[in-house]
Amino acid sequence: MLDVFIDLSRGEFALQASFRAGVGATAIFGRSGAGKSTLVAAIAGLVRPNAGRIALGDRVLFDSAHGIDLPVRRRRVAVVFQESRLFPHLSVRRNLLYGRWAGRRSGGSSFDDVVGLLGIEALLDRKPGRLSGGEAQRVAIGRALLSGPELLMMDEPLSHLDGARRAEILPFLERLATESGIPILYVSHAMDEVIRLADQLVILDKGMVAAAGPLEDVLNRIDLGAISGLAEAGSVLMTEVAGQVTDYALTRLALGEQELLVPEIAAATGERIRLRVLADDVAIALERPKALSIRNVLAAEVTEVAHGTGAHADVLLAIGPQRLRSRLTRQSVAELGLVAGKPVFALIKSVAIRRGGGES
Repeated sequence: MLDVFIDLSRGEFALQASFRAGVGATAIFGRSGAGKSTLVAAIAGLVRPNAGRIALGDRVLFDSAHGIDLPVRRRRVAVVFQESRLFPHLSVRRNLLYGRWAGRRSGGSSFDDVVGLLGIEALLDRKPGRLSGGEAQRVAIGRALLSGPELLMMDEPLSHLDGARRAEILPFLERLATESGIPILYVSHAMDEVIRLADQLVILDKGMVAAAGPLEDVLNRIDLGAISGLAEAGSVLMTEVAGQVTDYALTRLALGEQELLVPEIAAATGERIRLRVLADDVAIALERPKALSIRNVLAAEVTEVAHGTGAHADVLLAIGPQRLRSRLTRQSVAELGLVAGKPVFALIKSVAIRRGGGES
């Protein structure tokens, strides 16, 4: 478990952050300048907070009150940056082995386990110059893991990759989050990556923690739209593959006792799939529509309405235990009489539903 409570000033910028992160992926999300990279640097020991405490399990990395400030090499924290930073004159194998040597610790993940986890067996004899961007980042992650860290931080590792390379590496990052057995801080300003990889979410805004907690709970807070951005506001739904509609290249997903139809997903029946639905893509009706092109019509109940000062209002809907967010005009909310407790139907176009990571 990582415990962070820090107060740090750099010039005119101030960072005040307090949160906890357990095993698996915790996303640090925020707009440019929110303080994400500064937070990573403070945890890694690259910059010193003015005050606070950072602990990793029972080891204290920094405690201003007790004069503790472990040097970088003793923190057992590995960082993967936007660029892979591999040694160009060394093969992939030797880059990986350097990670083991640099960590100077026995135990941890074995070489073969890390290579298998990241799918880089065929790359071992190549030099970095012969790797794609996604391949190079996988090697950089492998090198970090072989150093035997107790915490892995990834600072926007996909930001320099194009869509194809991002799609290539995301499945490996999913496995890493599930199988690494250590806390992972995944820093990003791309919400689709966050939803694909993380179970916990910390939102930074102007150097402050605006929200922290389970991913679904944080994203369903309709008071955070101004921070996450109007274009990012939406919901996360946990579904399960119920079957395929092969004639139309669609996949049936169970959402409690209801179903969603989405563009085909290559997944086995019973596999759990996390979906992202933008608030702008959810319409609301008081009665179940007929003769409609929209494939997904879900029975729901209004739980909360947040009226903005402009044209928009956000409506939070309950679909069983899950929550779905809709953004409507304030005029629509008024004319439909949308208030907490009102039964409605949520309408979502199949082509608007996306899997985390930008996949449909």
